[in-house]
Amino acid sequence: MRFLKHLGRLLKEFLGFAWHNKAWWIIPIVLVLLLLALLITTTQTAAPFIYTLF
Repeated sequence: MRFLKHLGRLLKEFLGFAWHNKAWWIIPIVLVLLLLALLITTTQTAAPFIYTLF
């Protein structure tokens, strides 16, 4: 739970930076990196279950 609190604070800092410096290009980059990290973590946990099927 503490991880989500820190992640929320980090995202708030990124949005504040983008708002203050008018750096709107940084928001899609952060979103893509978060989605990529989510994809990697979910596929790592599913891999052992796939191997048992074969």
